[in-house]
Formats: sequence, C-alpha cells, structure tokens
Amino acid sequence: MLDKIALTLLVIGGLNWGLVGIFSFDLVAWLFGGTGAILSRVVYVLVALSAIWCITFLFREHSPAESRG
Repeated sequence: MLDKIALTLLVIGGLNWGLVGIFSFDLVAWLFGGTGAILSRVVYVLVALSAIWCITFLFREHSPAESRG
C-alpha cells in the first residue's frame, strides 16, 4: 500500500513539474496559495519523501506484483 501511495505522489509531482516546464504554471502552488504556503510545502515534502522511498524499488529483488502470486 505504501508503494502505491508513494507512486501516486510521484505522478502528481511529475505532472506538476511538467506543467512548470511547459507552461511555467505550478499547479500545487496555485491550488494551495503559493509556493511558500504551508500546504504547498507539505505537498512538496511528501513528493520528495515519496521519491526517496521509491529509490528502494531499484534495489528490490522482486516487484510487489511478483511476490503476490
């Protein structure tokens, strides 16, 4: 479950960075009141923690899907 949450947050972060790169539009900042707003910062930190967690995917011997069946 934690893996799915982390991946979902990374998708959100990736899409947000895509918007920043293509349109210079930060959706997270827009939704939560600017880049310095506490809620925006919380989202940015959660995305960063998710990225750190997902680094472990590189070192796992089996994917979560393989270990189920």
